[in-house]
Amino acid sequence: MFSKIIPPIHPEGHKFAAVFLIVTLLFFWMNWTVTGWIGVVLTLWCLYFFRDPVRVTPDVEGLVIAPADGLVLPLVTVTPPLELGLGDAPRVRISIFMNVFDVHVNRAPTSGTIKTMCYIPGKFVNASLDKASVDNERQLLAMELADGKTIGFVQIAGLVARRILCFVSEGQKMEAGERFGLIRFGSRVDVYLDPSMTPMVIDGQRTIAGETVIADSRHDESERTGIAS
Repeated sequence: MFSKIIPPIHPEGHKFAAVFLIVTLLFFWMNWTVTGWIGVVLTLWCLYFFRDPVRVTPDVEGLVIAPADGLVLPLVTVTPPLELGLGDAPRVRISIFMNVFDVHVNRAPTSGTIKTMCYIPGKFVNASLDKASVDNERQLLAMELADGKTIGFVQIAGLVARRILCFVSEGQKMEAGERFGLIRFGSRVDVYLDPSMTPMVIDGQRTIAGETVIADSRHDESERTGIAS
């Protein structure tokens, strides 16, 4: 029950929360009461930002699961980054934008082996803009599934984000929903689907990392539409 009310905090957040707390206590010690209460709010927000709730990932072959919490941007069909080694044939790209209030722990979109990794330094423009995929700091990963299919996923730093963390290495086997990284403070994750995979989300939809199905290689249906309400 306690974990449902107060979710676990990712270890990366401990040092930031400690700094906020020490500074806050210092403000109160100096009798800067108003500033101290601002520090309390910032400390609580830091803990909230680094929350790492438990997720239940569908265990069904062929599904691609959301790697991030956030808002689905318009789906596009583009050539994947050359650094991923996925060829030059266009693929559907699903982009998920995370604001500073979303969970920022990233999870593997499917089970497979990490075949390629590439870090590219860059700018910090608004991650919701399409040019962020080629201009911003980013970490690229390509995964091969057991059936030989491939997908790519890219962590992209945003306007506020200043650090991409990736906890995996080339050749590592991963399970769908397994934590693979984190981006500090507002960002985006792009997923380049295998040509056999059908998108299962639409522009404006909210996703939950490790739980929301964003694509399926077992179905062949027309592009989805939705109604805002």
